[in-house]
Amino acid sequence: MKRSPLAMVLLALLVEAPMHPYRMQQVIKERGQDQLVNVAQRNSVYQTLDRLVREGLARPGGTSREAGRPERTVYEVTEEGAATLRRWLLEMLPEPAREFPEFPVALAFLPMLTPAETREMLQRRAESLAERVAAIDAQAPPGLPRLFLIEDEYRAGMLRAEIAWLHRLVDELGDGTLSWDRTLIDETLARFG
Repeated sequence: MKRSPLAMVLLALLVEAPMHPYRMQQVIKERGQDQLVNVAQRNSVYQTLDRLVREGLARPGGTSREAGRPERTVYEVTEEGAATLRRWLLEMLPEPAREFPEFPVALAFLPMLTPAETREMLQRRAESLAERVAAIDAQAPPGLPRLFLIEDEYRAGMLRAEIAWLHRLVDELGDGTLSWDRTLIDETLARFG
């Protein structure tokens, strides 16, 4: 099975304890892991769980019923699932993945905007990222050991680094150190295009 962040999170939850998909989605949100994986659509949890079952990494382990709720299938991790999760971790930690985020793509096409427009957009991005850092910092429950907050620490650190970079870029756009016009663009395209 091809690994995915959501498959990893679901397997890790099942290693902790058997549970039904709705509870998995709740736990992911309660822990703030919905910032790591997209569970906005509950169907994504069910589809990923179905893949895990088809691949023999998880299996139905019975049903549960809570008062006023329909009967739900509880899933559990298989031995192969726990081993696969461990293998994925050992592969992912040392080797950066090829990821394709949108922001670098937008940066590649800055010449389509004016320096003033770019400066404004990047200032807004820095403000938005600062809000995210504040939210991450505020969500940590008091007394929770650092080990259980390490992914939030990483995300906040990466955001702080991007904010610092954005501030430098915004300053360069403000003082004219970084600038462009149609002539520069045309000459560059003629030379390197």
